[in-house]
Amino acid sequence: MNLFDLNDRVAVVTGGNGGIGLGMARGLGQAGAAVVVAARNHEKSATAVEGLEALGIRAISLHVDVTDSNSCRTMVSDVMRCFGRLDVLVNNAGTNIRRQPQEYTIEEWQTVIDTNLTGAMLCCQLAYPLMVEIGGGKIINIGSMMSIFGAPFAAAYAASKGGMVQFTRALATAWAKDNIQVNAVLPGWIDTELTRRARAEVKGLHDRVVARTPAGRWGKPEDHAGIAIFLATAASDFVTGAAITVDGGYSVQGVG
Repeated sequence: MNLFDLNDRVAVVTGGNGGIGLGMARGLGQAGAAVVVAARNHEKSATAVEGLEALGIRAISLHVDVTDSNSCRTMVSDVMRCFGRLDVLVNNAGTNIRRQPQEYTIEEWQTVIDTNLTGAMLCCQLAYPLMVEIGGGKIINIGSMMSIFGAPFAAAYAASKGGMVQFTRALATAWAKDNIQVNAVLPGWIDTELTRRARAEVKGLHDRVVARTPAGRWGKPEDHAGIAIFLATAASDFVTGAAITVDGGYSVQGVG
């Protein structure tokens, strides 16, 4: 038995057309899964699929806006139409609006919570009966260092990502009976579009992150391929409710 085999499995990655999501999609595909890149930007998704196909991965793109329940339903229906099953769900779609806490409008706050947390809940609810039907499944929720730490410019983001960890634990306890393992990944400071904007807006962020990270660098999207494979395969069948950091040691560094 190959514990890390995803042949004949179908994996959906929301926000999978770039950054951490695309890094995970590559890993899942290289382990044998058919990959669904589910995101809002059609052009970016098409480019992501071309890159995956160039690696020999079977991949398609589907449009989804995770803040829209009808869009989520359509996405899941299209997955079933194309593949007839859904084995792995990666809830990666996310956004951030950097403000001091007192400066948020309720609309900005709601945008972050709806995208990062409520969207994951909608996708999980829709995936659940499909996973039950095939005897089990794997859900990977993307948290953040802000699931652990506070930051003055990320109140909404931190609330959503802290909520993602607790949501993961709740699902893990509820759905273990259905052979569905639900885990969270907490990326550290990773070089993505979101963090590039953060580095432009937060003076000195780049240098402070490197100084605190024992690995001595920012992470890369491909650093998440391995954890995605582990949490999506039989290798993690007795792992559920975990929140696993992928951060180069940032979260365990006592000084920096």
